[in-house]
Amino acid sequence: MIYNSKFEEAAELLSADPGASTLSIPATNSPTSASGGGEDVKLDLSEDEEGHEESSELLGGQKPGGSFWTFEYYQSFFNVDTMQVLDRVKGSVMPLPGRNFIKHHLRSNPDLYGPFWICVTLVFSVVISGNLSTFLSKKGDPNYHYRPQFHRVTIAAVVIFMYAWLVPVGLWGFLKWRQSTERQIGGYSILETVCVYGYSLFIYIPTSVLWIIPYEWVHWTLILVAMVISGSVLVLTFWPVVRDDTRVMAVATVATIVVLHTLLAVGCKLYFFQTADPVQKPTTPPPIHVTLNTTKPH
Repeated sequence: MIYNSKFEEAAELLSADPGASTLSIPATNSPTSASGGGEDVKLDLSEDEEGHEESSELLGGQKPGGSFWTFEYYQSFFNVDTMQVLDRVKGSVMPLPGRNFIKHHLRSNPDLYGPFWICVTLVFSVVISGNLSTFLSKKGDPNYHYRPQFHRVTIAAVVIFMYAWLVPVGLWGFLKWRQSTERQIGGYSILETVCVYGYSLFIYIPTSVLWIIPYEWVHWTLILVAMVISGSVLVLTFWPVVRDDTRVMAVATVATIVVLHTLLAVGCKLYFFQTADPVQKPTTPPPIHVTLNTTKPH
């Protein structure tokens, strides 16, 4: 009677949800199984499978869907923890041949949290370090009058954010165009491209701090090291994408990436860390002595 009630319950479940997944359990302890005519018990596992699919989606790092105009859509781009950000920062300062930054560090979960704060930090580090460098280089000069140059914050923010966001968007559009022209050309998503560019700028934060040292040869040595490290991240990431294109187009694309990256570093050095001309203090002109001839002519 117990087994009959279980069979009736399973039949009711199947009739309620015919498409539900079932699991067959042989009734080995029933009298019928002993005689060789065993029957199967079918249980509803649809809820378990749904929960398994949900957990698999979370473990897979897939971005939740949503409308483009909702806050939840953009919130998913900042869904990273500290260890992920540190791992990506480490990968951006230690590029290794054969290790693609997107495949080895992003793992189909690109973010905007790291690139945004890297750009903000770089803006203030460049401006503050530039002012300190100028002050230290002119310290002791009686003709130099220090003036904080807060307008440079706006200039640095516009230049750095335009480079970190507009350049990768333009590169992504170019790669999509080449993908439609040359079918064998692959590509990354726009979020992955922006993420790579953002993390590649991290090396310039400690470099800009060391630019405080008032020696030109130190400045250019640090620029060279930073450009090699940061440029290697971009080249190692985008070369596998463009190498299947024509040789001329592939070399031209990589060369453009390197040239734009070099212009950013050299431009920041020449503008924010230039040797400013001292501001001359107004000097009082020497007094003019006028001698009046009071003698009368004869």
